[in-house]
Amino acid sequence: MPETTVVVIAADYFQSYSVVGLLALIGVLFVAVAFGAGRLLRPVVPTPEKLLTYECGVDPVGEGWAHTQVRYYVYAFLYVIFAVDSIFLFPWATVFAAGGYGATTLVEMFLFLGFLAVGLLYAYKKGVLTWA
Repeated sequence: MPETTVVVIAADYFQSYSVVGLLALIGVLFVAVAFGAGRLLRPVVPTPEKLLTYECGVDPVGEGWAHTQVRYYVYAFLYVIFAVDSIFLFPWATVFAAGGYGATTLVEMFLFLGFLAVGLLYAYKKGVLTWA
């Protein structure tokens, strides 16, 4: 392969990354300008009422620590796992439809689904999926 061809391919490759980098820089500058403008334009009048902890319109009473049951986090974690599963299933379906990849992608996806099934079975055996 001649050296000029390699240089042209590398230039095209890095040009696409330069567009992404430029957009990222514009995004960072946009956020920095917005925060800077907010800091310059807002009034700064600290009062004791403004320095109180505020949540849901209720004045804070008692300690700042509250007991939360862990099972709600487990349900959220299980939801995230299956949301990620669905993210992988859609691209798999498009690759599976392409010619020449059928058996390989089918085996890979059933392996992936098998790992998820083992995780779900483990959660079931531990009693995580019982709401009581």
